[in-house]
Amino acid sequence: MTRKTCILVGAPMDCGKRRMGCLMGPDAYRTAGLGRELANLGHKVEDLGNLTPAAHEPDSGDTRLYAPRETIGWTHRLMRVARESMARGLPIFLGGDHALSMGSVTGVAAYAAEQNRPQFVLWLDAHSDFNTAETTESGNLHGTPVAYAAGRKGFPGFPAVPAPVPEENICMIGLRSVDAPEKAMLQETQISCHDMREIDETGIATPLAAFLDKVAAANGFLHVSLDVDFLDPTIAPAVGTTVPGGATIREAHLVMEMICDSGLMTSLDLVELNPFLDERGRTAQAMVDLAASALGRRVFDRPTRAFA
Repeated sequence: MTRKTCILVGAPMDCGKRRMGCLMGPDAYRTAGLGRELANLGHKVEDLGNLTPAAHEPDSGDTRLYAPRETIGWTHRLMRVARESMARGLPIFLGGDHALSMGSVTGVAAYAAEQNRPQFVLWLDAHSDFNTAETTESGNLHGTPVAYAAGRKGFPGFPAVPAPVPEENICMIGLRSVDAPEKAMLQETQISCHDMREIDETGIATPLAAFLDKVAAANGFLHVSLDVDFLDPTIAPAVGTTVPGGATIREAHLVMEMICDSGLMTSLDLVELNPFLDERGRTAQAMVDLAASALGRRVFDRPTRAFA
């Protein structure tokens, strides 16, 4: 395993949806020992602390979107920090809600374009997050980052996407809650979508291996965006968008170990953790364990957890 410089980027972003609590996520990951686990694996760890959004006008509440101006401010800040961090190591974005990927993905993709290499995105999520600011029915912008990063229209006021991620370079695994308008839009794209029925029928390794082979063949950069609700809520309750039937902890660790084996991951999101909804920190710990698996920890290294 190649030792890396892991750059922890705290993004206590809580404006992508109406239910509050994700702003506590970055510190929960730190408390659960993310930095220590990565250091124990031999990686150099650099913690940038918690960011703040770029200057923006206050939200007035006169739009059906929830907190669009604050989200725009976060997108500006994260896009810049992501681009800069890629030049120094492997950034890990500690969320915060999934709207943070509007900045993280576009920033790392801009860096990839500067290196003349293609950007790929693995989206591990119960939701496709393929609405635009104009099509979202809820007005919650955490349901829009894939569409934004892919360069789709419908994001007035947001920064221009410097290097849109080609749709054929996006793979979604774990889907089980997709809005009808999103489904119709996705069917018109070249995005690779794998729902939980397919996972039940063929296993989770098959689509992932095919996607990783594609990234390797193109000498691409790989951004992995891991949403808490990729996991089944019985093992990861600390999320405001629970959907039954998610990945088991065994399936999730297999995904992360396959990513590690590939050596392809160049950036990572850990998003939608709401510690206010957690049970003795077990969701935060599960996410830290998954990040450690993606960066080299193996089953024989995994400690027994005692929550009594």
